[in-house]
Amino acid sequence: MKPEINIVWFKRDLRFTDHAPLYFAQQDAAPILLLYCFEPSVMAGPDSDVRHWRFVHQSLQNMQEKLTDVNGSLYIFHNEVQTVLAVIEKYYCIKTIFSHQETGNKLTYDRDKAVKTFTQQHSIQWNEYQHNAVVRGLKSRKNWDALWTQTMLVSPLLVDETNWNFVELPAPMYVSLKGEELREEIRTVDTNFQEGGETLAWRYLDSFLKKRYVNYSKHISKPELSRKGCSRMSPYLAYGNISMKMLYQYCMQHYDKSLNKRALSNFISRLHWHCHFMQKFEAECRMEFENVNRGYDAIIKPKNEAYIQAWQEGKTGVPLVDACMRCVVATGYLNFRMRAMVVSFFTFNLWQNWQDLHFLARQFLDYEPGIHYPQLQMQAGVTGVNTIRIYNPIKNSQEHDADGIFLKKWLPELKDIPANVIHEPWKLSSIEQQLYNCHIGIDYPFPIVDIEHTRKTASDVVWSIRKSNKVKQEGNRILKKHVNAKDESSGIFTGRR
Repeated sequence: MKPEINIVWFKRDLRFTDHAPLYFAQQDAAPILLLYCFEPSVMAGPDSDVRHWRFVHQSLQNMQEKLTDVNGSLYIFHNEVQTVLAVIEKYYCIKTIFSHQETGNKLTYDRDKAVKTFTQQHSIQWNEYQHNAVVRGLKSRKNWDALWTQTMLVSPLLVDETNWNFVELPAPMYVSLKGEELREEIRTVDTNFQEGGETLAWRYLDSFLKKRYVNYSKHISKPELSRKGCSRMSPYLAYGNISMKMLYQYCMQHYDKSLNKRALSNFISRLHWHCHFMQKFEAECRMEFENVNRGYDAIIKPKNEAYIQAWQEGKTGVPLVDACMRCVVATGYLNFRMRAMVVSFFTFNLWQNWQDLHFLARQFLDYEPGIHYPQLQMQAGVTGVNTIRIYNPIKNSQEHDADGIFLKKWLPELKDIPANVIHEPWKLSSIEQQLYNCHIGIDYPFPIVDIEHTRKTASDVVWSIRKSNKVKQEGNRILKKHVNAKDESSGIFTGRR
C-alpha cells in the first residue's frame, strides 16, 4: 500500500509567512511534500525572461535556507508539473494538493486546467486558496471594495515552525525526475537587478516605512529619484515573497507615527489598485490577447519592425524614451509614469499595436500578467472608459529630469550636452554638436518620428473611433462588469510602486 502524503505546490507565492496552503496542510496528519516546478513550457513563453527565473531561483534558495535548521527540503524540479505529479502518484497516495489560485497568463491557466483533470482522474483533492484579494468567480464588483478591506484585516495565517512533518523523496526518484540543471545565468546573481526572497522583501519594506516613504509622493514621477523614493515592493508582490495582507497591515502599524501620513496614505491606496487590476484580468483574461473594448478592433496599425527595434534598443532619437528603454532592459525597473510614457510612445507616436509589447513583459522584473495587460490597454487608449493619455516625452523630460541626470546616466553619448538643451538634442546647431561631442545622426539618432504630428494623428483616430456606437456599447459593458462608477477615475500602474 502506497504511503499517504499531502503536497504544497508553490507558484507565485514563494514565502512561508502568511501562506494559506502551507498553514492548512499542517492541520492534516499526513506528511507534507513541498514542491516547485520550473516548467519548460512556461519558461519558453513570449512574456518570459531569465530575469524572472533568476528572481524565482533566489526566492527558492531563501526558502531552502530557512528549512536547513529543521532538516527539511523544498523539492525543486525543472520539469512540467503534470509530469512530476504523475511520477509521484506512482510512489505515493496523494491525498490533497494545497496551492494558491494564480491569476497568470494563458500558459499557466491551461496548465492548471490540466492539473485539475489529473486530480479528478486520480481522486486527489485539490484545495486552492485565494491569493491576495483576487476573488475567483466574482459575479459583481459592487461589493469588491468592502471584500478587499475585509481580506486585508484578517489575521495572517502563520505556520507552526515546530511542527514540520516533511516527506523525504527517495533520492533515485528525485534525481531521475528533477530535470536538467537550470541555466547558469539563472543561478548567477546579477547586481543590476533586485534579488528575490522573503528576507529581502521585508528588508525593502522596512527601509521604505522607516525612511524612504517620506519622499514617495514627491519622487513618484521622477525617473531617477523614484528608484529610492518608491517602495520597490512590486517584484516581491509579483512572486509572493510577501502577502498583500501583511504588507498592508505592516503599513498600517506605521501609519499613526509616520512623519508624512499623506505620502504613506498614497502608497496604501495603490495596494488596493494593485488588486483592482488583477481582479479585472481574473474576470476577463482575454485581455492578454484582445482589445477589452471590441470597438477598437477597427483600428489598423501596420507593423513597422524598424520602429519596434529602435524603440526596444533605445535608439528612437527621443532622449527620455531611449533612456527609459535602456534603463528597463538593464535593471528591470521603471516607475509608473515612465512605463506609461514608453507605452504611449509605442502605441501612439509609433502607431504600433499593444499586443506587440511582450518585450516589456520580458523586461519588467515585476511582471504580473493581471496588472500588465489591463494597464497596457489603458495606456494604449483601447478601453473606451478611461481618459486617453498621450504623453509628451519632451515635456515629461523637462519636468521630471530637468537637470538631465537620468538622461546622461543612460545615454552617455549626450553626457556633455547642457541640461537646458539635452531634452531636444536635434535642435543643436552644427557648432554646438561639435562643442558637445555629439553629432546628431551619427553619435545619437534624429527622432524617428515627428512627435507632434504623430500625436495629433493618433489622437484624431482614437478619439473619432471612441465616438462610435460599438465603442460606447462595449464601454458600458466594461463598466458594468469590472468597476464601480468611481473606480476608473484614475489610471494607476499599481504594481510598479
